[in-house]
Amino acid sequence: MELQWPLILFTTLVAWSAGLFGAQAVAVLRGGGGRAQMPALVSSVALLAAGGIAVFFHLQHWERIFNGFGHLTSGITQELIAVVVFVVVAVAYFVMLRKSSDGTVPKWLAVCAVVIALVTSAVCAHSYTMAARPAWDSLLEVLSLVGASCVMGPATYALLSSFMAAGGAGDQPAERAAEAGAGAGLLALPALVGALVNAVTATAYAAFLQLSGSSFADVGLYFDPTHPTKAMADAAAAVASQAPLLWVGAVAVGALVPLAACFLGRRSGNWKLWGTVALAAALIGAVCLRIAFYNLGLSVFMFY
Repeated sequence: MELQWPLILFTTLVAWSAGLFGAQAVAVLRGGGGRAQMPALVSSVALLAAGGIAVFFHLQHWERIFNGFGHLTSGITQELIAVVVFVVVAVAYFVMLRKSSDGTVPKWLAVCAVVIALVTSAVCAHSYTMAARPAWDSLLEVLSLVGASCVMGPATYALLSSFMAAGGAGDQPAERAAEAGAGAGLLALPALVGALVNAVTATAYAAFLQLSGSSFADVGLYFDPTHPTKAMADAAAAVASQAPLLWVGAVAVGALVPLAACFLGRRSGNWKLWGTVALAAALIGAVCLRIAFYNLGLSVFMFY
């Protein structure tokens, strides 16, 4: 299948947006808040908007997208519902943040934010599961995108906390350092756990994709006298060609590097460095996995 870059960007940006929104809510549940909350919320909404804009480039007649909203079982309908609920919760979160004097929101709202963040990532991934494309038809595909959210969100929030602690002219250096440590420290363990979840889910789905070649039907040979023994399609070769992208890009860079970076970030407290490394590597890995996802999005009957 041809690469669908608008959809690659859409799923990656939505996963990042949802992960960041969930991460800032986790920070509140762990007793934190502060300056990073509003920038994190704005960044999350901006990422969601960018993903929404990207998806329109997938359509030659974008106005016809509304034809896909005719039934609740449609993947695009489910994505729309999830995104609308996400925006409603984000607006409520914004209102509560504006009313708050300490940069926190009620715990019930934070729980709602975590839930909708996970649901949005899962729904956007679930839209692609279909029996007609064996490489896509797995729960591991859904979990791989949720796993990407789990590492990109906390890493981004820890990074924002470190930068936002620079403060204004009236702040004392000691106060800034304390806020940086507290803000980033709240997400140190969640970031490490999220990186571990991402490593497990990305590796599992990469293995599933690598083994997907045996799922395609053999449709025989060409009835062409000039190529009497040429196979119509070679599933094994198609799958093998994606191995470097899967195991170097998605697993080594996208799974193991963020895990190591989050471990070092938690140990050293230097989230400006290790948060950047974790986020960059996780983004590269997520894109590599989605590229392989489309390259192996072959029909059950591979004619050509």
